[in-house]
Amino acid sequence: MKNKRLKIILTTVPILLLIPFIAMQFTDQVSWTSLDFAVMGILLLSTGLLYELIMRKVTRTKYRIILSIAILVTFLIVWAELAVGIFGTPFAGN
Repeated sequence: MKNKRLKIILTTVPILLLIPFIAMQFTDQVSWTSLDFAVMGILLLSTGLLYELIMRKVTRTKYRIILSIAILVTFLIVWAELAVGIFGTPFAGN
């Protein structure tokens, strides 16, 4: 079961990265550089692996849920900041 979940994570990341790659072939509104793909790949992979770590190490369901939500919220905030700069940091994408 543990290895199955890890395989799903490792195959989902490239599949998700294919979405903007395919979109770039059809429209000019999506223009990612190789750095964009690398950063998003690292962000997706680290989020997935951190989730896997929580599923393996944390035994209480309540803590699993809380930590999973915290990981998801952190991922979404970082993604939004990198994409449009909701906080105005130097890493903002606009």
